Amino acid sequence: MAKTVKWTEVAWSDLEAVADYIAKDSRYYAAGFVREVREAARSLRRFPERGTVVAELNEPTIREIYIRQYRLIYEVGQKRVGILGFIHGARDLEALWKRERQMRRPEAEG
Repeated sequence: MAKTVKWTEVAWSDLEAVADYIAKDSRYYAAGFVREVREAARSLRRFPERGTVVAELNEPTIREIYIRQYRLIYEVGQKRVGILGFIHGARDLEALWKRERQMRRPEAEG
């Protein structure tokens, strides 16, 4: 059964910030990158378990997939996949997670 995919405001803002940065050089490549990320997120409707468990958090429901050098971090619920964040792979997720409590999970079933 397909799940719904819901982005948190923080995750969407993360993606917009990356797109804005890329757009400084090329609006074309920025748009293509956003399409690629959105397609990857949509694929989680049918294949939510495809990502790996986020090592720093060690919670089986919080997973990630890489899109180029970025980590799309999400939580798998019964009916929904919640996109929690979109960060560069070189960033320290543990420090970011502690500092930015805004990356809170959406209600798993809401």
